[in-house]
Amino acid sequence: MTVDTRSVFTGLKPLSALSHPREMIRQFTPNWFAATMGTGILVLALPQVPGAGPMLRPIGAALWLFNIALFTLFAGIYAARWSMFGREARRIFGHNTMSMFIGTIPMGLATIINGGLVYGLPVFGDDIVSVAEALWWIDVAMALTCGVVIPYLMFTRHEHSLDAMTAVWLLPVVAAEVASVTGGLLAPHLVDAHHQFVVLTTCYVLWAYSMPVAFAILVVLILRMALHKLPHESMAASSWLALGPIGTGALGMLVLGGDAPAILSANGLGELDQVAQGIGTIVGLLMWGFGLWWLALATMITTRYWRAGIPFNLGWWGYTFPLGVFAVATFRLGTTLHLLRRK
Repeated sequence: MTVDTRSVFTGLKPLSALSHPREMIRQFTPNWFAATMGTGILVLALPQVPGAGPMLRPIGAALWLFNIALFTLFAGIYAARWSMFGREARRIFGHNTMSMFIGTIPMGLATIINGGLVYGLPVFGDDIVSVAEALWWIDVAMALTCGVVIPYLMFTRHEHSLDAMTAVWLLPVVAAEVASVTGGLLAPHLVDAHHQFVVLTTCYVLWAYSMPVAFAILVVLILRMALHKLPHESMAASSWLALGPIGTGALGMLVLGGDAPAILSANGLGELDQVAQGIGTIVGLLMWGFGLWWLALATMITTRYWRAGIPFNLGWWGYTFPLGVFAVATFRLGTTLHLLRRK
């Protein structure tokens, strides 16, 4: 099933243009969940801004609650679409581009879980940890599923070409990487040491499940841009998507490396704790450096697009999450290397 990728990001129809309000449900697609990803990473970044974190924390808390409402609304509408228009909803698996956005669902959920650990824990206490853990395992299941099912459909059902490729290919495989970071943030809050170890090892597997595939896609993406130049201006934001897995990969290694010493020692593997911490720091630093290269490249590409004029579209959320996660990785790297003080 071939499609024009520009249709995914073009302007949205107003409600008045729909023949019936039910059409809003019928035409709802998962790329809307990218809005929860963008809002969610802003929620997590605000309290970490050096020198301004405490002042921005209330704003972050309000945005976290808003993001929960947004995700719940989108999930309800999308569930209604499957219930009311199941036959049409299933067609997404044959859509070359829209099927990739299924990965935004677990990634959007992950940002809400992370926000719960930052903002919900001081308010609701340890009770929210069990809720976060249950949601995390659901997130893991969704991330693992879309991370292999969508590539399988690409190999067996979709019709792709190198000139039509964009960084949107990254979305389904990066979901596991995001779940890895979330698990790393969750693990220290668990009471049982063995339970912490299970979550930690699962996170390392999730990172490895995603990161090599994402890097393979990035290699092909660089080749595509060298041979066929930049995509249509409606896909301008996609040039930033590659920064997402790079920043998330760096953040994941830094978080897991920080968790590892206490968790491994508590489970009789103390000889590995400093190794895991060192690997986390070095790999995180190296990936941050790679992200710095892509940040400069994406800035130059975007400047070129802006000079030509870019109309607003839903794809603009593609600017938010990659920049946000790279910023959070930068803050984490700064505290790990003692360049920034922990709050």
